[in-house]
Amino acid sequence: MVRVLFALLMLLAAPGPLTAADRIPSHCRALAGEIDGGAYLHLAGFADPLATDEVRLSYIDHASFLIQADGVAAVTDYTGALGGADLVPDLVTMNNAHVTHFTHVPDPAIPHVLPGWPRRGVAAAHDVDLGMMRVRNVTTDLRGGFDGAGVKNGNSIFIFEAGGMCIGHLGHLHHIPDSGQLAAIGRLDVVMAAVDGGITLDTASMIEVMQQLKARVVIPMHWFGRSTLDRFLAGMAGEFDVVDTGLREITLSLHRLPARPAVMVLEPGPLD
Repeated sequence: MVRVLFALLMLLAAPGPLTAADRIPSHCRALAGEIDGGAYLHLAGFADPLATDEVRLSYIDHASFLIQADGVAAVTDYTGALGGADLVPDLVTMNNAHVTHFTHVPDPAIPHVLPGWPRRGVAAAHDVDLGMMRVRNVTTDLRGGFDGAGVKNGNSIFIFEAGGMCIGHLGHLHHIPDSGQLAAIGRLDVVMAAVDGGITLDTASMIEVMQQLKARVVIPMHWFGRSTLDRFLAGMAGEFDVVDTGLREITLSLHRLPARPAVMVLEPGPLD
């Protein structure tokens, strides 16, 4: 009898799964004040543990990042290729501007697969709560290709709310967001931006978007060779600090974001 009572007490005391109530509130929709600077960057591996207020970003390739927060893992612009890591993400996002941004055959073990393009003429509309991470999207149009035909709502900007931070992945952005789209995106602390200089937005327009979003950390992606990256960095220098980290992963925390906005250059590499 004593053993049964003890077992019941242990069961009641055991922590349950984390829910949205446990997530540190984000401020995407609020005005952000000054955040004191500090040691916001350190060496990390994707398998290392994280504190509850930390988010780790690992640059996999092209426009694909692993975003981790307190046991939750999401991959952006998922193509099915992660490297040799034994990892099944909780959620993946995809855009279909090119095959380097999606896959026709995502791993069926992934619980949440979020396509960012319209289906049967209906724009993608996602808002998924994973407990310690919330993921939602804001659609933008794709301009026409060689056939001249654009795709309305063909791209999704995905916003990840975790660790009290708002992290935006702009996807295959072709147009400067209008006021309604900026309001829907809200305040971003971190943004991943395509800096190829023409396949998506031209360099000057992408810099204008960065100035509008006012994120504390900008991570360049979708760059083809150092020349396109350097052109973007040169345009951002002055208003933003430029930090060439030489790293594949960084770990960020809301209360240790840089006081002065910074461009953090990551080097892509497969997870292993």
